[in-house]
Amino acid sequence: MDSYDVAVVGGGNAALCAAIAAHEQGASVLVIERAPKGNRGGNSAFTGGAFRIAYRGIDDLLTLVPDLHPEEIKNSDFGTYTEDQFFEEVVAMSGYRADADVLDTVVTESLPAMQWLRTLGARFVPIYGRQSFKVDGKQKFWGGLTVEVSGGGLGLMAALYARAEQLGITFQYGSRANRMERCGDEWEIGVEGQDRSCSRVRAKTVILATGGYHANLLWRAQYLGPNWDLAKVRGSRYNTGDGIQLALDAGAAPHGNWTGCHSVFYDLNAPAYSDINLLNQQKNYFTLGIVVNAEGKRFVDEGLDFRNYTYSTMGSKVLAQPGALA
Repeated sequence: MDSYDVAVVGGGNAALCAAIAAHEQGASVLVIERAPKGNRGGNSAFTGGAFRIAYRGIDDLLTLVPDLHPEEIKNSDFGTYTEDQFFEEVVAMSGYRADADVLDTVVTESLPAMQWLRTLGARFVPIYGRQSFKVDGKQKFWGGLTVEVSGGGLGLMAALYARAEQLGITFQYGSRANRMERCGDEWEIGVEGQDRSCSRVRAKTVILATGGYHANLLWRAQYLGPNWDLAKVRGSRYNTGDGIQLALDAGAAPHGNWTGCHSVFYDLNAPAYSDINLLNQQKNYFTLGIVVNAEGKRFVDEGLDFRNYTYSTMGSKVLAQPGALA
């Protein structure tokens, strides 16, 4: 039975960052990824790759985007995004349920984390295409978002996997962790392969980075409520709550908001699960007009705030309408 210092269960951004960080500290690392290699990357691969960070101005941003042309700097107003702004806006978006200690770490470490990602091969660029407008001759950014990863989430994951492979981190694809128990000074993890074969690995430390349960139809209906079994999955079809179940079975206490989630307006004709090659199924039009349900009635305040602060709650509002559509 193989043994490692660290086993990371999952294959998205959080998992790869954890694996690389552990390797940097001298640990031997195994990444157990349920998806086949061709579908690796978790939910991170399906995102647009925009990052919210605290920064004091152009000098901070130049540490992330050092190849900005002087004309870009001259013709852009990058503004600032303070730690206080970041903290307060995310707290508000969470309905004031966010863990303040965790959020404080996220905010204060946001710029250093991005600078570290850049050393791993991630390339950042200004979000000219979807987060800026020309005002008085200058591109002005809005909504707390200024930079994104070149190539979006898929580009980020390609960079992180390339770096991890270069470092010699071990990957086990098409492998679903289905059991975890303590054995002396180590954890023993049961792994089921795509061919139904079973194996075991041991690790001194296990990091569960398997995402949420959005691809688990039964859990959605159980925890999120009526009509959530009708929701389409914008993300990885492999995120079925495995890591959550492993943690609970090992004695962890449930925590967080199980009845809330990030949910957006989505194409009615989209497939049940996202296709990594079709990432334009999200609909962000609502700030440009009105939205009505099947009875022709409005049911949201389309202009309540910037789209950045409201879009992630819109999906739940649609599912509550007749026929779960709008």
